[in-house]
Amino acid sequence: MSGSLPLHIQLSVKTSLLIAFVTGLIAWGSTARAHDTHETSSARYQATWNWQWHPGFASSVRGPNSMESDAGRMYTLSLTAHWGIRTWQGGELYVNPELASGVPFAPGLVGLGGFTNGEITRSAGSTPKLYRQRLFVRHTWNQGGETEHVEADFNQMAGLVDRNRTVLTVGNFSLLDVFDDNSYAKDPRTQFMNWGSWTYAAWDYAADARGFGWGAALEVIRTDWALRIGRMTVPREPNGLSIDTRIMRHYGDQIEMEHAYLLGEDLAGKVRLLAYRNKGVLAGFDDARHYFLANPGTEPKTILMVRHGPRIKHGAGVNIEQALGRNLGFFFRGMRSDGRSETQAFTEVDRSIASGLVARGPRWGRPGDSAGISWMTNHLSAQRRRYLEAGGISFFIGDGQLAYRPETTVEAFYSWNIASRTWLTGGYQRIHNPAYNARRGPVDVMAIRAHMQF
Repeated sequence: MSGSLPLHIQLSVKTSLLIAFVTGLIAWGSTARAHDTHETSSARYQATWNWQWHPGFASSVRGPNSMESDAGRMYTLSLTAHWGIRTWQGGELYVNPELASGVPFAPGLVGLGGFTNGEITRSAGSTPKLYRQRLFVRHTWNQGGETEHVEADFNQMAGLVDRNRTVLTVGNFSLLDVFDDNSYAKDPRTQFMNWGSWTYAAWDYAADARGFGWGAALEVIRTDWALRIGRMTVPREPNGLSIDTRIMRHYGDQIEMEHAYLLGEDLAGKVRLLAYRNKGVLAGFDDARHYFLANPGTEPKTILMVRHGPRIKHGAGVNIEQALGRNLGFFFRGMRSDGRSETQAFTEVDRSIASGLVARGPRWGRPGDSAGISWMTNHLSAQRRRYLEAGGISFFIGDGQLAYRPETTVEAFYSWNIASRTWLTGGYQRIHNPAYNARRGPVDVMAIRAHMQF
């Protein structure tokens, strides 16, 4: 690609070539469809392109990890194959190769607590990169009760299971595949895009820089109740791609309890309580601040100089989804983490709240469409805040000086089903106090997202 071409033209050409590639792959390999009642294998594919733009915004400070205040744009593109096969009675094996590219608003993905595009963690530049996203085994022990049908989906084969069952997942996957589900706010490819809407922003869940790791998760499902426990690897260095394989020494543990219920006769709801505990080599914010103040002229990212281990990081949260009508739903998530240690694997948030409404198209005669609006607020712990106020820099944020205010975001989207398996989405986000600094913003972000699945 000639370097003389404008960046947006280069990206458009690459996008077109990649979409052509995945379309051919889909035509060649797809062997299962959602209407199947029992599948012995599956091959499903998705392609998502997300382009975002923000105009210039007010800022009186600029630091090493500041989001650029001039107008900017970003994009992501992901092409994923989800292949599965039944291996033995109750056993399933899945592998997901993915091709991904993307460029964030600011190099290093800095300047926000709640980033505007959930796909950006898997992207590392405009050159597409192929990697193995998942490789895992799932085993289900059916244990009685009524039988229910499991619908075909990505990494899920259609079939019958008992309502009382135990499920074990082992291998390379994401904790978000098992924990913190929500019907209205979960998938940045089809629903809300901001990180704070598709999981708890304050959950520093164990994973590599792309959001995946190695480990095991056990689910015990009993009709309207479920208990989940899991342990996952952590990165060797915070927010790194290299995994620490010493899972008995450094790890992320989580436990979740879920209860499903009905309000009235047909308004389904679920409440989930989740707690996590990570153990790894991390810097404490008080240690980093004391080192920074005691050594004038030191590089402000002193968290690199005071890492030691093991340190413990923990938090707990609640997740609620509630139908308000046949095609209208409400969600809420809230979590608080201890906030004494640096971010290990997710983003720079110590307390988070997110809530919103999602309406589905049958309400206005468009069965495949959906629309949503959400509100999110992210907060910092006292320790992280004091470190940043002293002039310190952490992994994703740090303006050199801080006039602290919670980072608050409003997001809205409309997803238009333009063909049977294709959606075009328009989105808008307004972010107040980006990176918790009242001297910056607000930032208005517009988005266009195209999504195909087969």
